[in-house]
Amino acid sequence: MPSAQRKCDSSTNAWSRDLFQEPAGHRPKDVEVVYVVEADPGVREALGEVFASNGISHLLFGSAAEFLCCVRNDTAACLILDLHLPGMSGLELQRRLGTEGAPPIVFISGYQDIPSVVQAFKAGALEFLTKPVNPQLLLSAVTEAWTLDRERRRNLAVRRELQRRFSRLTPREREVFPLIIGGMLNKQAAAHLCITQVTLQVHRGQVMRKMEAESFADLVRMAVMLGIPAPDPVQLD
Repeated sequence: MPSAQRKCDSSTNAWSRDLFQEPAGHRPKDVEVVYVVEADPGVREALGEVFASNGISHLLFGSAAEFLCCVRNDTAACLILDLHLPGMSGLELQRRLGTEGAPPIVFISGYQDIPSVVQAFKAGALEFLTKPVNPQLLLSAVTEAWTLDRERRRNLAVRRELQRRFSRLTPREREVFPLIIGGMLNKQAAAHLCITQVTLQVHRGQVMRKMEAESFADLVRMAVMLGIPAPDPVQLD
C-alpha cells in the first residue's frame, strides 16, 4: 500500500464518522430494534419480556421463513438467532443474510454444539449464548451489536455517497484519480497519460471538486473507502 494511504488508513473510520453528519439537534433519533428468531414459544416470549421490561423495541419470529418475510426497519438492529430452527436452521439463515448486510447476530442454543459455534463465529457471529439465557449477558450483547451496526450503517452511507460522487468523474478523471492519490507529481502523471501538465492540473482540480475533497488527505481517505488502489510503480514504467 502506498505510504500516503498507509498514513491515512488508521484515521479513515474516525473521519467517516464525521463525514456528511447533520448537526446533532437536527438528526432524527434512531430507534434500535432487536429481532428474535426462536423456535420455542416459551423461550421466545421470555426473551420478549426481557426486552419489553427494558424498553427495547423488538419483534418475535418462530422460524427463519417468518423473519425473511418481515420488512426490516431502517435502523440499527441486533438479530437474536436460535441455532436449531424448523426448516431453515440458524446457520443457514446466517449464510443467507451474509449477502444482504445483516445486523450483528447473537446465537442462542440449548447446548454447546462446538462445531456449530465455530462455524457461526467464522461466519461473523457476535456472540453465542446458551439457554437459559442470562438477561445481563443478553442485554450486553445487544448493546454491543447496536454499536457495531450503527458503525456499519454509517460506513455504508459514506461509501454510497462517495460512489455517487465518483460516478460524476469522466473516464479521464478516473484515470487521474489513482495517479494523484499515489503521490505522483503532475509532471509524472501527465507523462504517463501522454497529456500536458496544464491538462493534468485541470483534471486534478475537477477530481477534487467533484469528490468534494477539502484536501489531498481527504481525497486519499476517499480512495481507501472506495477501494481505489494507487498504481504499482512497476506498472507505470
